[in-house]
Amino acid sequence: MSKTAFRFIDLFAGLGGFHIALKRLGGKCVFAAEWQEHLRDLYEVNHGFRPAGDITQVALKDVPEHDVLTAGFPCQPFSKAGEQLGFECTKQGGLFFDVEKILKARRPAFFILENVPNLLKHDSGRTWERIQHNLGPEGLGYHIDARRYSPHHFGIPQIRERVYIVGSLAPLTSFVWPERSDAETSIEAVLDKRPDDAKKLSPQVRECLEVWSEFLKACPKDLQLPSFPLWSMEWGATYPYEFETPFARKIRLGAEGLTGFCGSHGVKLGHKATLEERWAALPSHARTEQFLFPKWKQDFIRQNREFYAANREWIAPWRHKILKFPSSLQKLEWNIQGGHQDLWDYVIQFRASGVRVKRRNTAPSLVAMTDTQVPIIAWEERYMTPRECARLQSMQSLKQLPSSPVRAFQALGNAVNTDVVEMVASALLLSSTSITGAALSKNLYAAA
Repeated sequence: MSKTAFRFIDLFAGLGGFHIALKRLGGKCVFAAEWQEHLRDLYEVNHGFRPAGDITQVALKDVPEHDVLTAGFPCQPFSKAGEQLGFECTKQGGLFFDVEKILKARRPAFFILENVPNLLKHDSGRTWERIQHNLGPEGLGYHIDARRYSPHHFGIPQIRERVYIVGSLAPLTSFVWPERSDAETSIEAVLDKRPDDAKKLSPQVRECLEVWSEFLKACPKDLQLPSFPLWSMEWGATYPYEFETPFARKIRLGAEGLTGFCGSHGVKLGHKATLEERWAALPSHARTEQFLFPKWKQDFIRQNREFYAANREWIAPWRHKILKFPSSLQKLEWNIQGGHQDLWDYVIQFRASGVRVKRRNTAPSLVAMTDTQVPIIAWEERYMTPRECARLQSMQSLKQLPSSPVRAFQALGNAVNTDVVEMVASALLLSSTSITGAALSKNLYAAA
């Protein structure tokens, strides 16, 4: 090992969040891998060398000796937002095992992995058990620990929980996870003042927000809106959902099984001529092919129907205004309990689960999907810019971001938060200087 720097590798490198963090601590990146060509180009611009391509096509002999392995291996197979196929996902689920092969071949002193928190619970915990078995004392011999962190735990204005998994060939007896901070945060700390390059709201987005704003204005001042998601399609619906689902009735009774009930926004299903028309008049979440809904869905349906029953007088005259929008825009997640009910004063994000409204203290999690899910700065009636989102990921030091805003948002949504990684890495590496040497300890203390 070098007398002046420890060596690390950066797998699934993306924009190089791990690279930035470990370089700050005095490390030298000796290998990186990234399968997307445009990100490989960008990595070379930002970090001075070109990564290898698809990790599944890299020969183990081409991976140099190193002291620390880092990998934010793909999270989609384990995310609640996906199909949760895990290791069975043919496209991405097996990439963990490529990390395992490198660990087995090169035996670095440490590793740091990052993924979605659902990884710990995926497949009833069996995925996490397998990872611990394969990498732990019974497998490759690493001592392992894991903890969930979000940037807002460290004064960074973004709520984005991830699990960090650390491994060490030496026991982790001296390792202490970084302490969370109670410091207040504000999204305004990362914002530019009305930037010229910010994407403006589309007519549909603006109209949808205006309709929900009318809903909030109609709400009685002494009524605190509930914390559960507001599903407007349940306001007036009467189809069965507790002991039997619409799918169960359709299978058992055909078209007649849905007569006598009301579907989305109170539409009478019996007035629809065919089974297909009746089925289409149900809320999308009620059309799943299940004989029994999960408890969380039953709870949301029941809570929304009870809320409508108690507030029908002021909701009913408004309800027809939301009908023109797609299902995801007919839902509202009001995360402003106790705050004044002016939608245009907050941070908004459009998600499949609904229109999410949050306070200004943090931004919602960046997601690697489309630019329509980028946080909206409602008081300036615009979306956040890639440059502002880079600050949320503590990656403002990058020389260049992807030139396409869509690609920039996708890359940032997939990135690790550099400041959080730096704190985890510093704590891990300082816990075992006997393996990495006095020079490593000196570098780390100087960077701390």
